[in-house]
Amino acid sequence: MLQNRVNPFGDIITTEARGKWLGNRGQLHGTGKTILRPFKHKAWIICLLEFKDRHRVIMSPNLWTELFFLDEATAMAAGHRPCFECRRGAANLFKTAWLKGNPEYGFNQKTLIGKIDEVLQKERINEKGQKITFEAILQDLPDGIFIEIDSQAYLVANEQLYLWSPFGYESGKQIPLSIKVKVLTPRSMVNTIKAGYLVEYNLVNT
Repeated sequence: MLQNRVNPFGDIITTEARGKWLGNRGQLHGTGKTILRPFKHKAWIICLLEFKDRHRVIMSPNLWTELFFLDEATAMAAGHRPCFECRRGAANLFKTAWLKGNPEYGFNQKTLIGKIDEVLQKERINEKGQKITFEAILQDLPDGIFIEIDSQAYLVANEQLYLWSPFGYESGKQIPLSIKVKVLTPRSMVNTIKAGYLVEYNLVNT
């Protein structure tokens, strides 16, 4: 097993579970297959597993490190956004919704995606490399985001919480919607989903 799966906290973990989405933060490994750093650049993206018949050998020397996610909701909680090459349609929808949901930055459609990546980088991790969270009332949060309870990650969907694991989600449970919770999904990502971006997640195994 390789250390190449990402959890909602943004940690790169080792697990037997397979991911449904591919991710990129730059070259994180060296000449071997060991993770040496959590990221190389600010463009953390979500890619398709297959694109234009391209074939990659996982963690090849001197190439970017392939990361994998359970679903798009997990990837966005970690701070990744859709790729503009292999997911251009989703990326355009994401950018439009991000601009609508985060007008305080004064960005527009001509703003380079790198400017949004800079905002996301400030929302992902602090100077010590620790995950940044914020507090919100549960009923104010959209479906498809993650919260933290007792150091575990839960997906918010259908007015229920679903405990995350690398293999899928446990059965949903209800808690009072009026309580204040710790949000894992970066704030501007939450605003993007509120503004209409439909984030992918799969609860069929619950």
